[in-house]
Amino acid sequence: MAPALREQLFTADAWQRLSRLADPVLVERPGDRTALAAALADADVLVTGWGTARLDAELLASAPRLGLLAHTGGAVSPYATQAVFDRGVRVTQAGAAMARPVAEVALAFTLALLHRIHRFDHALRGGVPWSRAGTAPERHQILGCPIGVIGASRTGRAYIELVRALGAEVTVADPYLGPAEAAALGVRVAGLDELLATSRITVVHAPALAETRHLLGRRELALLPDGAGLVNTARSWLVDEAALLDELRTGRLDAALDVYDAEPLPVEHPLRTLPNVLLTPHQAAATVEGRQALGDSTVAEIERHLGGRDLLHQVGREALERVE
Repeated sequence: MAPALREQLFTADAWQRLSRLADPVLVERPGDRTALAAALADADVLVTGWGTARLDAELLASAPRLGLLAHTGGAVSPYATQAVFDRGVRVTQAGAAMARPVAEVALAFTLALLHRIHRFDHALRGGVPWSRAGTAPERHQILGCPIGVIGASRTGRAYIELVRALGAEVTVADPYLGPAEAAALGVRVAGLDELLATSRITVVHAPALAETRHLLGRRELALLPDGAGLVNTARSWLVDEAALLDELRTGRLDAALDVYDAEPLPVEHPLRTLPNVLLTPHQAAATVEGRQALGDSTVAEIERHLGGRDLLHQVGREALERVE
């Protein structure tokens, strides 16, 4: 990975721990397949970051000793291939460390939508007179607020913990969440349609799989009540962006988004102009503490691997089905 990213992910302490285990070699241009192949010749472990060349059969041929691919992010599909699993290389990722910062951003988005903060900010920055800048749809507090969570993922569960601590009433749509787990989380389980129709704020935390493409399409978005808000810090893959844009243009809904079909989001994109939309540039997980947690998690997995122990965050071939 690039040196700047390594410095964000690995504290001095984490780098010392890693250096006690082995002699780290830094490939500074992660997309350079030639440099990566040279480094892999003597490598027991490959640590990947965003932009690392995909480890296909050709690169694996240069890595006779490789036993572990440790990704410092979540989705491994851009970096691993079936050939990696065919070779018996273990694969781990640090996605669990992203759950808390992303959940906190989703909470911040939730509060902003409930209190229409984005609308007030847009009005004042746009030169709207004070007397009209305070005009907005009804505002609500989170205490007793009906919130729908799509997907009881790691991030979904971290978000549920935060909003329930503030008094929200949470409903979850997740086909894999059983009654016992739901009770432990303190949530109600419902089908997607019911969740959408009864939630003041709907938050998307589902995985990006082939079957979840446009999970929220035109029909589903129409089920959201007037004045409701949609939060998406997961993947734009899950929401039909064109359908959402049509709904937002009517002013019927508000949305807070960190992810988009086109990234970078084009300067001329209509989402940038709407007063009922809060936008951030795909930065929900990028806290100082979050980045360092990714590095700490990665080093801990390498320690377990070299010590012959089970990995905490190992993934199998099914991880290749997830969309980055």
